[in-house]
Amino acid sequence: MLWHLLAAQPEIALFASLAIGFFVGSFKLGPIQLGGVCGTLIVALILGQSGARISPDLKNIAFALFIFALGFTGGPQFFANIGRGWRYGVLSIVEIVVVIALVLGAVALLKLDQGTAAGLLAGAATESAVVGTASEAIGRLGLPAAETARLQANIVTAYSVSYLFGLVTIVLFTTQFAPLLLRVNLRDEAERLWRSLGGDGALTEGQSLAAPPLVGRELRVTRGAGQTIGELEARYGHNVSVQRVTRARSVIKAQPAVVLKEGDRVLIGGRREAVVAAIPDIGDEMFAADGTDVYADRLDVMLTHRGVHGLTVAEVRARAAPAEARGVFIAAVTRLDSTIPALPETELHRGDVLTLVGARDDVARGAAKLGYIVRATQKTDFVFLGLGVLAGIGIGHLSARVGGVDLTLGTGGGCLLAGLLFGWIRSRYPLIGSLPSGAAQILKDFGLCTFIAAVGLSAGPDAIRLIREYGLALPITGIVITLGPALVSLVVGRMLLRLEVPMLLGAIAGQQCSTPAISALVGVTGNSTPVIGYTITYALSNVLLPLLGPLIVGLAGRVG
Repeated sequence: MLWHLLAAQPEIALFASLAIGFFVGSFKLGPIQLGGVCGTLIVALILGQSGARISPDLKNIAFALFIFALGFTGGPQFFANIGRGWRYGVLSIVEIVVVIALVLGAVALLKLDQGTAAGLLAGAATESAVVGTASEAIGRLGLPAAETARLQANIVTAYSVSYLFGLVTIVLFTTQFAPLLLRVNLRDEAERLWRSLGGDGALTEGQSLAAPPLVGRELRVTRGAGQTIGELEARYGHNVSVQRVTRARSVIKAQPAVVLKEGDRVLIGGRREAVVAAIPDIGDEMFAADGTDVYADRLDVMLTHRGVHGLTVAEVRARAAPAEARGVFIAAVTRLDSTIPALPETELHRGDVLTLVGARDDVARGAAKLGYIVRATQKTDFVFLGLGVLAGIGIGHLSARVGGVDLTLGTGGGCLLAGLLFGWIRSRYPLIGSLPSGAAQILKDFGLCTFIAAVGLSAGPDAIRLIREYGLALPITGIVITLGPALVSLVVGRMLLRLEVPMLLGAIAGQQCSTPAISALVGVTGNSTPVIGYTITYALSNVLLPLLGPLIVGLAGRVG
């Protein structure tokens, strides 16, 4: 009865796959978590035995929206990291070269078809988008409908098997095996790196800062009398800012030229270590409530200033004119939806979202110098979104013949490139193209999982056949394809690029596009230093790996 219902109303099978799949994917076994995408695929493969099928049009629309949103959100970071992020970018190139070589080796050794080869690449590299681009490429081969369906089903089955083993492999490699190979204590290395970046100390699991990094204090001037506000702030590297001066019940605007007098009440703010050091040189702390009407604003700013790209937080402050930087502090840095430590030696990239803290006028001035304010909005610019997807579909029709292999980007590759371009345009001209992060995340999650559920339902009957045909060869090959680029990157990153171990392991997680791996790494290290390396390779690999779908289909056809 249930099987007949699913076959008659496939929308039930679709949403059942999403609901049950995300439920299954939410369970964790240590640091291992399947996630919603893999969970949805597994459930869809089971429900696909009922004969439920989703319309190909819905599948294509869902994938186009997912891949465009993926490119749109990663566009600013992708273009920012092409140049200055070259050291980490090398690791993304290593990932691509080694994965292609290993997949083609498996094709020759195991006599794999194009679909199985593409599925192995997608699963071992833990990049779900390859499933879509490779499926499109197979659909354009001009094969009989039955053969096309079989090869596309093989993509999904090989992906589901190799993804599971690839995920476990990359998590264990980055958190356990790599530190053993390098003979380092990962937590100690992360704490040392944290301190070298200007941090006070690393946090262990479950800890948070009891003393915030940015503080304010009200003081009565004694020892600081006779010096100007500008001299006082310069003495502490402009990490302290005088927000208000009260003299004989009159409020004086806190200008750099104002000379402090004994008995003045001053409200200072800034980085905690600088404020603590400045208090003895100014006077005595007061505990009155006179400063309660002074507020600190928080403003999120998209960094677009070309001259700031590649500078550290400390360098940005040192190079800025005192009048421009006065009273503005960077409290947080967000890169690709990941928070990285906003420490003095943290390097900033175009496309980062900086959280500025200070008086309203100060943060507004800082925002104007650094980029544009990210306004909280719930509105999506559907004109921009529609034009972007249309442009992607148009780009996808372009084709080329390279080395005897016909390469066509297809809708997936075209929408990915269009998303990159439109995301970059949005970062340069923020008045157009609004796509709130929440809306973009819905497009990515729902679009990808709807596509995965659709192909999983159609692949259900062929899944068992492929697993019986290759047996343990698929998971073992998946492990090898995952380990290969990780090992090569470990050697290249440590011996040639001289990357710090926590950042290197984060970069290896990023080149695999593995969110579970970076989450496990942050838990093991006790701080967020691995995220610095992760964001760069993730931005690059998340764009480059999906483009390999058509390539591996073409190459596997010639090798096989």
